[in-house]
Amino acid sequence: MKTVTERDHNNLLHKVARAYYEDELTQELIGQRFGLSRIKISRLLRQAREEGIVKISLSMPKDEHVDLERALENKYGLNEVLIARPAADDAESIRIALGFTAANCLMRTLRGEEIVAFNWGGTLLALVEALQSPTGAMIRDWPRIKIVQSLGGLGSPEADVYSAGLVHRLARTFGAKARILAAPGIVTSASVCRELMKDEQIFNTIELAAKADIALMGIGQLTPKSAIMQANIIPMKEYKQFLGLNVVGDIGLRFFDENGICINHEINERVLGLTIEQIKKIPRAIGVAGGPDKYKSIHAALKGKLINVLITDIFTANRLMEEK
Repeated sequence: MKTVTERDHNNLLHKVARAYYEDELTQELIGQRFGLSRIKISRLLRQAREEGIVKISLSMPKDEHVDLERALENKYGLNEVLIARPAADDAESIRIALGFTAANCLMRTLRGEEIVAFNWGGTLLALVEALQSPTGAMIRDWPRIKIVQSLGGLGSPEADVYSAGLVHRLARTFGAKARILAAPGIVTSASVCRELMKDEQIFNTIELAAKADIALMGIGQLTPKSAIMQANIIPMKEYKQFLGLNVVGDIGLRFFDENGICINHEINERVLGLTIEQIKKIPRAIGVAGGPDKYKSIHAALKGKLINVLITDIFTANRLMEEK
């Protein structure tokens, strides 16, 4: 036979559990109601779950790849995986789907005072286009958000994927503040880079990007047809050197090998933008990439834990799951 103390405790468990899960009261209000501290409330709720008084079940959505996303999160130690569902398996369909998925991810993450670091690329262009489309996410007036360019300019300023242009467009979409990195992304020598870093505006912008709450980044591959090669950002001489170092991709011109390790090359001293070490410290470092051409670079970035959130397509997700 239970003692009075045991019965009272069991009754309290039920009262607290019903107040929290059925009445939807906060732990603070429950504490006030029953004269208990928030720590005590938290312990009672945990005990209620452990003893089966409270049983939580999830009704999984139909036709969604929640299980695959969770499996990839566990396999690669990621905070989150989001799988885009393109209408077809061609490059443009994948790019558009990645953009909409990334736009939705960004919208649900923002609260109104974040620093968002942004670099360049086709998938990030798709994100901006998704936010600005008639069917895009609801846009808000967030003047306290800062959208920061995390890599200097690459290619022609008129190009759609040019980082400064994307930062301006995203900032206008949110009614936020744009912080532009007024410098090229890569320069001719380490000494030129050091001199540019002495400029207060350039130095402070990179420092601000390093303090970002969220970073949105494309993941590039290293092939003759890749964007950086087509735009002549990397000369053929360096391209051949990178092949000798087993380079498979880059994030913001920080090149890494098949294990996700940043290469030891003098180009690192000529890039004006976030380093791999700075990127790794950002609380929500989101890599947005997909398609068969980028598989090796995506897999390497995951192996090296260069990002903690991945947005990719269903075809790449399945292949990543099959990887041993």
